[in-house]
This record gives sequence, structure tokens and C-alpha cells, in this order.
Amino acid sequence: METNPTFPLIISVDDHTVEPPQVWQDRLPKKYLDIGPRIVRAPLKEMTFLGGRFKPVMGEQGDDGPIGDWWVYEGLRRPLTRLDTAVGYDRDEIKLEVITYEQMRKGSYDVPSRLADMDVNHVQSALCFPTFPRFCGQTFTEASDHELGLLCIQAYNDWMVEEWCGPQARGRLIPLTLIPLWDAQLAAQEVRRNAARGVRAVAFSEIPPHLGLPSVHTDDWDPFLAACDETGTVVAMHIGSSSRMPSTSADAPPAVGSTITFANCCFSMVDWLMSGKFERFPNLKVMYAEGQIGWIPYILERADVVWEENRGWGGVADKVHRPPSELFADHVHGCFFDDAFGLRNLDSIGVGNVLYETDYPHSDSTWPKSREVGEAQMGHLDADVVERIVRRNAIELLQLTPDGLWSP
Repeated sequence: METNPTFPLIISVDDHTVEPPQVWQDRLPKKYLDIGPRIVRAPLKEMTFLGGRFKPVMGEQGDDGPIGDWWVYEGLRRPLTRLDTAVGYDRDEIKLEVITYEQMRKGSYDVPSRLADMDVNHVQSALCFPTFPRFCGQTFTEASDHELGLLCIQAYNDWMVEEWCGPQARGRLIPLTLIPLWDAQLAAQEVRRNAARGVRAVAFSEIPPHLGLPSVHTDDWDPFLAACDETGTVVAMHIGSSSRMPSTSADAPPAVGSTITFANCCFSMVDWLMSGKFERFPNLKVMYAEGQIGWIPYILERADVVWEENRGWGGVADKVHRPPSELFADHVHGCFFDDAFGLRNLDSIGVGNVLYETDYPHSDSTWPKSREVGEAQMGHLDADVVERIVRRNAIELLQLTPDGLWSP
């Protein structure tokens, strides 16, 4: 089998931005500046991460404890942590600790520095999920003032499109926007507002009921899904976008959850395949960021068996009219950065349904060796298959230019 001696330039569909301190202070109406999201430097009182729950407690000025930069918004006190931006540090040095902006790699929040770090990592273009808003904007959904929350979401989206992905990014940063999850009509409006300026991806929760929101089995989300269907906007779901990482017990160490991070993606994908939404909205596409892909073949096999043998009593005969594996092929994309097993079983997943990512600047990131990881894990694949996984699938899904750039 002929392989390509030159590994293609990577289009990463899952990186992250750490929002600069002024994102909301520069964009909210003046009356909201004292209560909108803002950075405060303060000591850490205590912080735990057990059973999939992250619980930091901010100290008062003058208290003992390590100093970090904290996002303050309504009653929320959320610190920047080393796990938010770990690239450049040895794996054994990466701990759950608070940090300041000066203690993180500048590419985490600065566009020119990010492009330079992408160059180091053989990355041409990247789609970035948020940090403070959390992976689908849960921060603003959980807030009590939804009028302010909507303004915060719009401010973030304006910053994402006009600044993070603005002229200085030269098309190399791909916008991913947020929606007000508490109102599907408002969400649809925001999808269309951003689609009109070239945005083709929106963040959503992998399991909305974990956020106290309707499931995808209801009709509640239909206005939002219709807007995505009409505009070609991809529904992007990141692990943890339900504010509940998989775990087994309240005292399970983070290593347990880290091993099974794919689980929510697995549950979510079955939800979507059995929801009837892909038949109701035939142009709808979804993607699972950082979920890896090795688990997909068995889930598709099992879903097809259930649909074939049990759809009558299983509650899906009237809305799912095709085998789930066929719906997956037409509507779902799995994303990975380190999954040799999945790549050995690519034929059971589908070459056109797999996307590559680097997870910069998180602790799991393959930066600055994403090319080397890809070459090692894809060495057995035909050159055209590698090019599809690393570039072409993302170009087609996100409607990038033929050269792999975003153009508004």
C-alpha cells in the first residue's frame, strides 16, 4: 500500500482558547461592567476535583494561599488552572493548581502567539472551544440573569468572529460560537446571526438534561436544529459539555474519569441516533470533540441490532426509519487526537466520519508532536485516507476554502 511520505498540514477541530481578560469588559453595556465577567487576582482557599466535580474556593485578599487569576461573574468564582493551559510543561509537572495569565503559554490567549505555536505543531487551521463560558456556554445558562447572559453570549461570539478569528488570524482560526441554551428560539436567532457572517459551527451540550434542559428526544430544540439544518451549521459537542464528566463514585480519583471521558459521547450519540432528528433535519451534522473513536464500531453494531429486532417496543419505529449505522454515516463525525485502536478499525467507522485534533493547550494535547503522533498511528493507511482524516473531512464539514482556511 502506497503511503504519503509528507504528512498533510493538520486542521484541528478541537483546540481551545483562554479568553483574554477584557472580552466582556470591552463589549458589555456600561451598566453591566461591574457584574459581567471580569478577572480578579486572588488567593486559592481550597480546590478539589473528585467524582468528576471541580470545586474551587476563592480566598480573600491578604489570605494565605497560591495566587491565581479568577473569573468573577454573579456568584461564580472560577480560577484559571494549569489544566486549562498545560502545553510546554512536562507531564509530571502538570498539577491541579491555580495560575495567572503570566504563568501560561501566551498562545493560549494571544492570536499571533497561537499561530506561531500552530506552526511549530504542523497545524494550519484550528477550531477553538471556550474556557470560561465552558464547552457549550453553560456558565451563562446557569446564571440567574439571562438578559445579561444573552449579552455575554453575543459579546463572546463577536469577539470570536471579529477578533480571535479576525484579520490577524489570516483565516487559520475557525469560529465556533455559543447559543443561549435556555431558549431555543433565541438560539436559532443567534445561529442565523453568526451564519450570516460565515460561522459554520456552534457548541452544544452532549447531554442537555444534565444541565436541567430538555433532551433531544423532545421537540423543544427543533427551532435551533432547524436553524442549523438551514444554514449548514455543525452542532459541536465537547466532552464535559454536560458539566458532568463520567465517573463511578464521589471519591473516584480524576484518573478514573480521564480514562472513560468518551462515555458521555457514547451515550449522546445513541440519543441522537434514536431521536429521529436526523430524518427530520436531513442536512444536520454533529461532531464529538475529544471523544476519540475506538468505541464507535460496537455502538453502531449494537444500535443496529436493537433497531432491527426491538424497534417496535423500543419506542423508535415511528421516527427512525433507517439503520442507525446509516444515519451515523450521513450525520455524525468522531474526533480524535490519540487513538491507535480506532485507526486500526477505521473501516468499521467510516473514513469520511473521522476528524483530527490536537487539543492545544490542554494537558492531553499532543502539541508540539501532533504530526509525529499522527504519522505513527496512521502509518498503515493509504495517503489519500490520511489526507481525508487530517484535512479534507474538516474542510468539507466546516465549509472551509479548498486551501483549508476560514473565509467569512
